[in-house]
Parts: sequence; C-alpha cells; structure tokens
Amino acid sequence: MGRDRRAVRPDDQYATAIRSGIASTEAILRRFTKANSIHPTYQAMIELGRAQKTLFVARYPRDRDLQREINEGLNVVESWNGGNSVIFFGKGSDIASNRREEQELSVLCLRVLQSALVYVNTLMVQDVLADDKWAEKMTDVDHRCLTPLFWTHVAPYGEVRLNMTRRLPLRQQT
Repeated sequence: MGRDRRAVRPDDQYATAIRSGIASTEAILRRFTKANSIHPTYQAMIELGRAQKTLFVARYPRDRDLQREINEGLNVVESWNGGNSVIFFGKGSDIASNRREEQELSVLCLRVLQSALVYVNTLMVQDVLADDKWAEKMTDVDHRCLTPLFWTHVAPYGEVRLNMTRRLPLRQQT
C-alpha cells in the first residue's frame, strides 16, 4: 500500500466526539477504568472539569440571578420530594420490603402517581390560564415560574370519590 495514511489517534477521536456532540464527556469518562486513570485524555478531562468547577465557584457569589435560579430549582425539587411523602404515605413513605420485585413495584406505583398528579395539575393550570382575565395578569416572570410540580391541594387522608364515567369539572366544553 503506497498511500500515506495518517494514523487516527484515540485522543483526537475523543475530542472530536465531544466537540461534535456524538458522545458526552461522561460517556467517554466511563470508558476509562481505574487502571487507565493515568491516561492523558482522562487527565485532561479531569482538569477541564476542575476548571469548569472553578469558573462556576468564582461566578456564583457575584451572580445574584444564578443564585436565585439555583435556589428556585432546589425549592421546587425539595417541595416535590415533600409531596412524595404525601402521595406515597403508607408505612411512613418508606419502601418496607427487602424483595427487589416489591421495591420495583412500589417505585413504579409512585411514578404513576407522580405522573397522574402532574397531568391533573397541568390541566388545572391550563384551565385557569384559558381565562383571559388571568392570562392577562401573567408576567414573563410568572410564566417562567409555572410548574405542574405542586401538591398542596392533595388531601392524603381525605375522602376521594372516584367516578370513572364523568370527566373532571375543568373548563366546560361548549
């Protein structure tokens, strides 16, 4: 073979995969095992991660908008986790079984409850915002703060009347 072929170096392949978005940095890092932790590409990625973390840590104290955004996100997640104890209230919200099948079933049931709650909440928010009076009062900040992750209207020990033959009395169809 008389053709001059340039050897493709693995380091270049990793860099190209990350740059083009074909692979995430995390996916590539997973390919490196503890034995390969001295690999130069691995070391470069670790250094890049440290630099990004340093930039974030330097930016965070002086950027009030970033602080507000992070705290708001944390508040939503903490509130939603508190809601899990309300909608998944049996046995103190703990998964009481050591059997894997029962644990998986419990977690799947919690996910179904979460999804149903988010769906109903979304319908209720849409119903309120369909009213022009409320829609006009909404600011850009209000729209950014909208989330279907709320649960304070749930009465965990209250009476629930379920009628599968009747729709929820949301926006009346005309």
